[in-house]
Amino acid sequence: MTGLNLSEWALKNRSLVAYIMIVAVIAGVLSYFRLGRSEDPAFIIKTMVVQAAWPGATVEETLKQVTERLERKLQETPHLDFLRSFTRAGVTTIFVNLKGSASAKDVSDTWYQVRKNVGDIRSTLPAGIIGPGFNDDFGDTFGIIYGFTSDGFTHRELRDRVEDIRSQLLLVPDVSKIELLGTQDEKIFVEFSMKELASLGIDRSALIAALQAQNIVRPAGTIQTGDESLSVRVSGAFLSEQDVANTNFVAGGRMLRLSDIAQVRRDYSDPPQPLFRVNGEPAIGLAIAMREGGDILALGANIKQLMARITADLPIGIEPKLIADQAVTVDGAISEFMTSLLQAIAIILAVSFISLGVRPGLIIALSIPLTLAIVFPTMKMAGIDMQRISLGALIIALALLVDDAMTTTDATLNRLAEGDDKVEAATYAFRTYAFAMLAGTLVTIAGFVPVGFAASSAGEYTFSLFAVVSIALIVSWFVAVIFAPLLGVVILTPPKAAKAASPGRIYQWYRDFLTLAMRGKWVTIFASLALFVASFLALPLIPRQFFPSSDRPELLVDLSLPQNASIYASESAAQRLDAALKGDPDVSRWSTYVGRGAIRFYLPLNVQLPNNFFTQGVIVAKDVAARERLRLKLEEILAEQLPSAISRVYPLELGPPVGWPLQYRVSGPDVDQVRAIALKLAQIIATNPKAEKVNFDWIEPARQVRIRVDQDEARLLGLSSQALANVLNTVISGTAVTQVRDDIFLVDVIARATDEQRVSLSTLRTLQVPLPGGQTVPLSQFATFEYEQEYPLIWRRDRVPTLTVQADIVAGALPETVVTSLSPLVETLIKTLPPSYNIVVGGTVEESKKSQASVIAVVPVMLLIMFTVLMVQLQSFQRLFLVLSVAPLGLIGVVAALLVSGRPLGFVAILGILALLGMITKNAVILIGQIEAERSQGKNAWEAAIDASSSRFRPIMLTAVSTVLGMIPIAPTVFWGPMAFAIMGGLLVATILTLIFLPTLYVAWFKGNEASPDASSSSA
Repeated sequence: MTGLNLSEWALKNRSLVAYIMIVAVIAGVLSYFRLGRSEDPAFIIKTMVVQAAWPGATVEETLKQVTERLERKLQETPHLDFLRSFTRAGVTTIFVNLKGSASAKDVSDTWYQVRKNVGDIRSTLPAGIIGPGFNDDFGDTFGIIYGFTSDGFTHRELRDRVEDIRSQLLLVPDVSKIELLGTQDEKIFVEFSMKELASLGIDRSALIAALQAQNIVRPAGTIQTGDESLSVRVSGAFLSEQDVANTNFVAGGRMLRLSDIAQVRRDYSDPPQPLFRVNGEPAIGLAIAMREGGDILALGANIKQLMARITADLPIGIEPKLIADQAVTVDGAISEFMTSLLQAIAIILAVSFISLGVRPGLIIALSIPLTLAIVFPTMKMAGIDMQRISLGALIIALALLVDDAMTTTDATLNRLAEGDDKVEAATYAFRTYAFAMLAGTLVTIAGFVPVGFAASSAGEYTFSLFAVVSIALIVSWFVAVIFAPLLGVVILTPPKAAKAASPGRIYQWYRDFLTLAMRGKWVTIFASLALFVASFLALPLIPRQFFPSSDRPELLVDLSLPQNASIYASESAAQRLDAALKGDPDVSRWSTYVGRGAIRFYLPLNVQLPNNFFTQGVIVAKDVAARERLRLKLEEILAEQLPSAISRVYPLELGPPVGWPLQYRVSGPDVDQVRAIALKLAQIIATNPKAEKVNFDWIEPARQVRIRVDQDEARLLGLSSQALANVLNTVISGTAVTQVRDDIFLVDVIARATDEQRVSLSTLRTLQVPLPGGQTVPLSQFATFEYEQEYPLIWRRDRVPTLTVQADIVAGALPETVVTSLSPLVETLIKTLPPSYNIVVGGTVEESKKSQASVIAVVPVMLLIMFTVLMVQLQSFQRLFLVLSVAPLGLIGVVAALLVSGRPLGFVAILGILALLGMITKNAVILIGQIEAERSQGKNAWEAAIDASSSRFRPIMLTAVSTVLGMIPIAPTVFWGPMAFAIMGGLLVATILTLIFLPTLYVAWFKGNEASPDASSSSA
């Protein structure tokens, strides 16, 4: 090989290369400690929430006048994947979901476009609309959460303390935002009796106007003198509820005080805003989010230090409790992975020392930390943190990066054994193998290309796997051709003649077996192909999975009551959950979110919308075993004590959030027809023994009271529907008439009727409605009352009503398996549907298909890169075919390993299989290159195949054994286990086939013959 020999250059510039090595090690150590630490890789939640309110509107009115108008405009959004909308009476919530292929820049540009487009149609929305508002921080993760409970303090006193703590914590480096949970806004309620107002001849609207006029903030002018400027202020603004109670106004020629005709009191929101409970006690939560690229370990330490000082100054009775601490989780995960990394290094070094000897093994031992020392600064520059994916990638890369160093060291040893001097021996590997190794490295990297460029959330989640492995493999090649030769000259000595001359027993066995296989070449080839076909046919026997559940000790409990349930009912359900958890030995701590889902304390969390009927508990068990025991206990307790609630108890998910594992979307234009189809589908799903807790995201209608006004009678009395609605709203729910400015808070003053007139349906009929002349009439005089049913909420997808039938699966089952078994029955139902109605599989199965499709879409690029690199190196279609023939045979080992281990074929395992193609091809291309080198020395195809395979046996087997054994530390893990087993089994079988099948196929292809070698010698 002509051109620059990097090994030779390194040996001529030893001092410079030694200096670079020292600098690399120092930079690596410093970068390791400065790399950001987080639990999961950052990936963009490509969802924006658009919300608008139209108080007083029905579900149908909101749907047609607000949701529909907004959705029509939002469908013009670039990079749009689909819209999901959630419509309640007077409130619409729309989720704008972008395609997985949208880049970070595309996402931010798109959110700007959404705001602009919706702003353009703002004037076309109905009068009285509040909003639309936008939330594009949907993916913020609040990894550290404190809960503050109090004994002897009011909620407001506790909130003031927590607000002060929040202000202090915002100054901590790496804190990006802090949110409060469970806070209740204060209100000043002015409660009056409609009968009493009528008897006194007081006009309710005049009373409200008097309150508003006194509390207004208006400039009263400025006086300019010769020396100064004086602002004029008018007194009268409300500073407390007492000021409101003391308000005087004129009614019927008399001066009255508000407190004489109404009860004025200060209280909290009624009904309450979403509540937060800690270990069964009411609390205020303080959730802290870290800036992107921050170090969660440093942040956790800084917050812990500051909280210790703050806690010391808190009055007795206010107690902070740490609810979620991502820093501890990440610290444990990194410690665990570093232990796995060190175990992998120890295993690889043991293989090297045992097989190569102490001195050659020492070169491998020094090459590993040197490679990692260069990888860490590169990760720092590329903005890759230490997290679940990058740490796993380091272990996978570690098993691969010793390949080149072993090849170089083995070649140097062989040349020393043949009598070359150290410099000649050290530079021989570069001349002979460098470009084959580089081609193999690039082919291996190409195997990870689908991981790096899959346009999906799962692809984005696992991107650092491609990045870290690619960096490590390229660095390992440079280490092998620059640093390893220098280390070899210093450390290696020529082997003893006797030892060099005697081949090992394993080596001799291999040579004899290869000869036997080549003699029965057609048997060997057909047996290999038969095994491949058998493994392909066995693929359906392997269970499928998207991402496994997390191995964190948290357990989530979802409680969904009927959708017309009040927040008081949800609070009662939460108290029952608290009672079940109190005193349980498996529970470390827990928090409960009433009227909303948990805040995103974990990036892949499936965040739930605020809804009065929904409660979510986050339980931290003592360990994973305790978590599973607790799961079984809670499922039994909730089934007995809360039969009306749809309860789900489940661990955290890994990978992009999905929700219920089993989901089917029923969509169509008519809501009632969609509901009927969904009920039929639910019956089908319920027949499967592996599906449980079949439910719907919405289906049950709710009661409502319809007041039908006799318009003619109302007009005769001087009333309008608007005036009547205002009266009813004030009486039943209350109307905010003004605000009291209290420190940093604005306290609404709510005018409403007394409790007995407000909450009783029977008193509604006798409600006294004021007339323009000062008289009153009962509501029943001009209105009738009817009970009706309407859907309390409606979900739509891409502007079509969509009802999701969802279910959980029994322990040990997988969603893909259940969907496959249900498929014939579901297909039969689909055939009976009217036009415009459809059933689509959603949930885990849909997300898995999307992610796999995004990976498969990049496979042609992977193959193109592989073929191009191989053609540049081999420059022969025949040799290219031979190299590629081995790659698919790795499937034999993959299927066997997954079946024996019982691991599922998931997204991560598929990535491992694609990466395996590159690893197998690398060995094949180096072996073919060696065979061609042997033939160039005049040997025939048979001899060249035998000699080349024998000379490459040790480095190929060493690399394979090192890789397989190096995967052992991550094989038991939940996330990496399936990939580890796929690579271990696939690589082991493929290595044996590379050393047996490939030379056999070579001699068959080129008609090599043992008996007549001269006749069989032919050129490729």
